[in-house]
Amino acid sequence: MRLLVLGGTGFVGGATVAEAVRRGWSVTVFNRGVSGALPAGVHQLRGDRDAPGGLAALADGEWDLVVDTWDGAPRAVRDAARALRDRAGWFGYVSSGSVYTRPVPAGVGEDAPTVAAEPDAVDGSYAQFKAGGERAAAAVFGDRALLARAGLILGPGEDIGRLPWWLHRVARGGDVLAPGPVDLPLQYVDVRDLAAWLLDRGVAGDGGAYNVLSRTGHATMGELLDACVAATGSAARLRWTDPDTILAAGVEPWNDLPIWVPLGHEYRWLQERGVQRAHATGLTCRPVAETVADTWAWLRAVGGVPPRAGRPARPPVGLDPQREAALLAAAG
Repeated sequence: MRLLVLGGTGFVGGATVAEAVRRGWSVTVFNRGVSGALPAGVHQLRGDRDAPGGLAALADGEWDLVVDTWDGAPRAVRDAARALRDRAGWFGYVSSGSVYTRPVPAGVGEDAPTVAAEPDAVDGSYAQFKAGGERAAAAVFGDRALLARAGLILGPGEDIGRLPWWLHRVARGGDVLAPGPVDLPLQYVDVRDLAAWLLDRGVAGDGGAYNVLSRTGHATMGELLDACVAATGSAARLRWTDPDTILAAGVEPWNDLPIWVPLGHEYRWLQERGVQRAHATGLTCRPVAETVADTWAWLRAVGGVPPRAGRPARPPVGLDPQREAALLAAAG
């Protein structure tokens, strides 16, 4: 198979390239060429899709599959799709569950309404960017466009730092504020499982929207943090704390304590999306212990979470150590 990845050196794009190389495919990437390393044998085309004439390197060539991970202005997705329409058989756009119109009900499926967005927009929110990117891909490729609405993505290469924050915190040892309940169900996808499923769907020629995540409860908060302790070899002590106590102290789920969204919280839908469609087409999810251990091995190899090259900076995730200590003291 001939694969073109628009990007290819970031988190999801890098995992997609690595999976395609593992399969023995012919792989080309299109990016600015300013960050990241590529596996041997991958062909690189250079261009800046935000710049006038920036798609010139895509003027020639044919591919069976295209994967686009763009999370900026939708016009860039539209322009790239138009440039490739007659020379690519299938277009996979890595979108996000953020596209759903708020409030989002638990168990939301792919047919739920999405936010208003335009495929030629140049500004907007992250949700509008992703929804507009979906519209752009579908407008050009029709039923040859697949919209992969991922949610929480974990695994080696994670450039937001949610699981890395927990790993580094547990590795420091001592008492660790563990947000309860211990059996809180989690929903996420390992980036490598996302990449494998995406390429499989491309080979099959599937189109349409899919929520690409594990089933809710594939792992629990307790299993995740126990895996962090095991992977790091830390002597950390997990101090499980009632969620009401944590929320009363003004701690923000998802950001202050990454990954954690307690039952009943307005953002609990982030961990409870309907995923029957993706699993019916072969999505499989590896054990949480494997994701955690491999992420820790990657972090030790690279020294820390890499910057998100060419993308707007995100606020750091994770609880300040002094604030954590105060909460632990207050909880007794």
